Amino acid sequence: MESPANDGRGGRGAGSGGRGGLGVGRSGAAEMAAAGSTPLGLARSVHWFRRGLRLHDNPALQAALRDASSVRCIYILDPWFAASSAVGINRWRFLLQSLEDLDNSLRKLGSCLFVVRGQPTDVFPRLFKEWGVTRLTFEYDSEPFGKERDAAIVKLAKEAGVEVVIENSHTLYDLDRIIELNGHKPPLTYKRFQTIISRMELPRKPVSSITSQQMEKCKSEIQENHDDTYGVPSLEELGFPTDGLAPAVWKGGETEALARLDKHLERKAWVANYERPRMNANSLLASPTGLSPYLRFGCLSCRLFYYRLWELYKKVKRNNTPPLSLYGQLLWREFFYTAATNNPKFDRMEGNPICIQIPWDRNPEALAKWAEGKTGFPWIDAIMTQLKQEGWIHHLARHAVACFLTRGDLWISWESGVRVFDELLLDADFSVNAGSWMWLSCSAFFQQFFHCYCPVGFGRRTDPSGDYVRRYLPKLKGFPSRYIYEPWNAPESVQKAAKCIIGVDYPKPMVNHAETSRLNIERMKQIYQQLSRYRGLCLLASVPSCVEDLSSPVTDPMSGQGSSTSTARDGRITREELGC
Repeated sequence: MESPANDGRGGRGAGSGGRGGLGVGRSGAAEMAAAGSTPLGLARSVHWFRRGLRLHDNPALQAALRDASSVRCIYILDPWFAASSAVGINRWRFLLQSLEDLDNSLRKLGSCLFVVRGQPTDVFPRLFKEWGVTRLTFEYDSEPFGKERDAAIVKLAKEAGVEVVIENSHTLYDLDRIIELNGHKPPLTYKRFQTIISRMELPRKPVSSITSQQMEKCKSEIQENHDDTYGVPSLEELGFPTDGLAPAVWKGGETEALARLDKHLERKAWVANYERPRMNANSLLASPTGLSPYLRFGCLSCRLFYYRLWELYKKVKRNNTPPLSLYGQLLWREFFYTAATNNPKFDRMEGNPICIQIPWDRNPEALAKWAEGKTGFPWIDAIMTQLKQEGWIHHLARHAVACFLTRGDLWISWESGVRVFDELLLDADFSVNAGSWMWLSCSAFFQQFFHCYCPVGFGRRTDPSGDYVRRYLPKLKGFPSRYIYEPWNAPESVQKAAKCIIGVDYPKPMVNHAETSRLNIERMKQIYQQLSRYRGLCLLASVPSCVEDLSSPVTDPMSGQGSSTSTARDGRITREELGC
């Protein structure tokens, strides 16, 4: 069953990855690709879209077209799963828009998209027989659940005598090669990861886009009832109410992705003189050059993005080699994919070998207030409201709400944050979402637990006017900027003038940040001291410096707002600033 949550794995956030080449060039995938063989003559191909919802840089689709008499492009979707899943309407809408765009692009080439209802293990045996399939192609999925699903499909194909071709295009690098070069284990610091990839060959260049000439040679007959049987479903068909649904801030599809990429690359000065833009109020709003959902769904190839940046940089800089920092947010994505690929417990504490077992509190009421944007801290509540409404928030805003939920204030497990983000974020996937939450909660990768984000000071530094808060929390629009981030300190006369009484019209702060942050830092310190005794882990010996490793885990690679460098100016507070 395919969905924006699991891409066919049953309820997990998804992410694919790997390397180019038929048979993937890896032990497991090569074994899969060897299953079955194509009979003499032209192949009757099926290309299975999961991620990679595009016609550019799609080597698996190119493989389907090679020496084929017919090619059908399918996407498998389980309507029952859609109705019962926890994924929010914004991500489903983005997926359906992406499928519609893909279908339109295929129709321009004389083909179309077959959206098949059901589950892959039920669908493929039927299609193999009904369509006389001799070749199945799809993009390699690097994540544990995807590999398990794909192994089952390859087994079915082998039993049916169907050749399977698996290609890699969702990640820049060969993840297993990275692990091999690191002593057969994933690098768990970003600096070490950079060291490994600096020894590797450059990522494979993107393959050419599909052309009408290619498709003309292998058309499949389209039945008159195609749209009834295989058309892209509506949100209503999937059980989502659409009355009052606001227009999408992010429009799904390859067409939109490529247009955004062009706009992104128009920022020649930024590329040529790559500097990390400072966080400001405009950074908090969705950017017309943001790319993260398009990379997540594969509407945009990360390899195309990489080499477009590369070419522009070399053109402007007269053939100088681009620095790794130019691709920083793409590389964080690769870092987390590498860490997750062989770890099926990556999105949970129990059984996760890289995750510190922290005794988090269980507090459903506090969790609900955080998720619903009712903490009483306008900065936190505005961020969570934007997330629910639009499906996207700036990566430093993600840092703020993640720190608040976990080690900063509420001391609630990062696993709960993963689930909320997986429901609401357009760009959430298994590897990057879970990896970022482990990082920000100091459960893995990062140990600077004595740094917190202040839920008052961070917002005030970022947007002193408070317009961001007023945009997403209109109840507070009447407060002057002086009180917009801490309205509980406003005199009663100011609250009345703003027509918003704190504790009545807007909640009081659910915690005392100064007290809870001090307490939680002490709790985290004790945990790390215990680790130093039982694991021989020096408490701070392996802590990355701000320059070295604090350039940020991002859940939204290349969001369009630049880097995510976190400094005290961005709102992290020192011990002296715990009270904001």
